[in-house]
Amino acid sequence: MKSKENLQKEQLYREFVQREENLIHAPYNPELEFYSCIREGNVEKIKQLCNEPLTDKKGLGKLSENELQHFRYHFAITAALAARYCIEGGMSLSKAYSISDFYIQKVDTCKIRQDISDLHFLMCVDYTIRMKNLRKKKICSQPVAKCIDYICESLHTRITLDTLADHVGLNPSYLSRLFKAETGQTISAYISDKKVETACNMLIYSEYSPVEIATILCFPNQSYFTNVFRKKTGMTPKKYQQKHFRSTPIGEKTSYNDTP
Repeated sequence: MKSKENLQKEQLYREFVQREENLIHAPYNPELEFYSCIREGNVEKIKQLCNEPLTDKKGLGKLSENELQHFRYHFAITAALAARYCIEGGMSLSKAYSISDFYIQKVDTCKIRQDISDLHFLMCVDYTIRMKNLRKKKICSQPVAKCIDYICESLHTRITLDTLADHVGLNPSYLSRLFKAETGQTISAYISDKKVETACNMLIYSEYSPVEIATILCFPNQSYFTNVFRKKTGMTPKKYQQKHFRSTPIGEKTSYNDTP
């Protein structure tokens, strides 16, 4: 049974994840979050963001007097940007653009709005699944892949080696060695990196304070969170938020590894 405190942390974390979806309607660079999800292989999030059909989206610039051609142009823009972000994420240039070319040719045959929207959904999910698989390609074993999925879905909790070992049914010592051999990182370092990466996104895309984020992501205390965050990014969470809050241009990576 989860404690009241853990339930509250999970609720706050889920609230942030759900609030991200609203950015698609916001007036500031909503594309950044969308294409970043494609690059990161976040399939479930992309499906959520694509719930609203392309042809129903508000604020699309008028690119043609012909309605269908207008949406085809916007489709082509999405295809080009998705390819660019996937290349940034490690997909080969030839593969990314061959996928883009394929879908752009397909949309040219669409005769009604719904067909364009349906194809847009398929393309975005296709790109995202390929990126998810690409990120796991170097991981040979199912246990490590399952650990990574568990970690990414449970960043609002305290994740321990014993918890992961129990989740995949392996001896903790063996799992620790296996994870390090396949990812090049210890489990604790990987968890720390993912929590800081998520904290960076929350500082940019939400209005949560550093103190709230430290609690939501289950850091022991604010001081520890600040020290870990500064070690990874070179600045405190507060300074990072002041520098990047809702101002990151499209195409610029937001990973802490790219922070000067």
